[in-house]
Amino acid sequence: MKNKYMPTAISLYINYFVHGMGVIILAQNMDALGLQWGTDDLGVAIVISSLGIGRLLVLLVSGALSDKFGRRPFVYLGMSTYILFFIGILFSPSIGIAYVFGILAGIANSFLDSGTYPALMESFPESPGTANVIIKAFISGGQFALPLLVGVIVSTGAWYGWTFILAIVILIVNAVFLFNKPFPSQEVKQSPENDEIIEKAKEIDKPVAKSKFAIEGICFILYGYIAQATFYLVSQWLTKYGAKIAGMGDTGSRALISYYSIGSLACVFLTAALVKKKFKPTQFLVVYTFISFVSLLVLWMFPTPIVCIISAFVIGFSAAGGVMQLGLTVMSEMFPAGKGKVTGIFYTAGSIASFTIPLITGQLSKTNIANIILLDVGIAFVGFVLAIIIYFRYNRVFSKN
Repeated sequence: MKNKYMPTAISLYINYFVHGMGVIILAQNMDALGLQWGTDDLGVAIVISSLGIGRLLVLLVSGALSDKFGRRPFVYLGMSTYILFFIGILFSPSIGIAYVFGILAGIANSFLDSGTYPALMESFPESPGTANVIIKAFISGGQFALPLLVGVIVSTGAWYGWTFILAIVILIVNAVFLFNKPFPSQEVKQSPENDEIIEKAKEIDKPVAKSKFAIEGICFILYGYIAQATFYLVSQWLTKYGAKIAGMGDTGSRALISYYSIGSLACVFLTAALVKKKFKPTQFLVVYTFISFVSLLVLWMFPTPIVCIISAFVIGFSAAGGVMQLGLTVMSEMFPAGKGKVTGIFYTAGSIASFTIPLITGQLSKTNIANIILLDVGIAFVGFVLAIIIYFRYNRVFSKN
């Protein structure tokens, strides 16, 4: 039967197309914004870090409130706050004012996450991993389209703000579309796979092991930080790395983010198909984080244009193809009560990365941009280690013995 929440889900996904634009829109317009604010790359990086501050301010609270008051209010809060961000950046005359609006973007992202992820898991209880991973497809769509649009704007000498206007228009139209669409109930539901495991465990009189926040919870928090840091760093600095280290032109270096987004999209569709079969989200976490580590290491060791293009695709595939969403799905399975709260905890770790990574990389950019990629190599390796721990702990928790 057709799922009655499909139109709602489509609208929720469209918000993340705009979010995909919003994540990189400051970095893609770094030169134009630097002129507007009278600053350099480090100054723009500082403003980019404000998005992480905004997420930190409200994510934990909004997640808990989403469980209490429903998903719809927080989706609309996210959309309206994002509109304020896009408008505010266009008219910000200085770093200080832009920083305030950057905080609003982080708040908007938190509101959207707190309402959207739980709503999708509740709308598609039989395939929550797939529902969440598709969010990444729309994020990647926005990240694919924006560099191309910015490239056209730069080449024609048009006003940089047209991409901001486009984002505003999409959000307004989508808000009208979503107005009368239904949202699901917030009852706690297990995926069929977990239900089957639990029933079999009951049959043999052996209870399923309970998740321990001091172990699994801490691992997920750390993984949330690492996963966000890995792809966030690349999305903000890959264009500059291609131009200054690999010697690529403006158009070619901007296109790297589009290759990165294509890789991300490819991974989303492959993962969505495989998750429906016998493969578990935890298996993807291990494989993808390992591929991220290797591809980043190759990118740092051999900074040529062709390596940059291939690595951009592979990194997009492995680091930005939905590992963050899969991580949240696994955490929600291990801590099924209060999905909004779980979302808040997991993405708070990611928001700390969104705040700290631009500050660290902004300073590194003053020395050598290659050092930024080297930092990401180390981050990806830690993520691989954490993914292995999560894999074994997950299997233990849902083991029959």
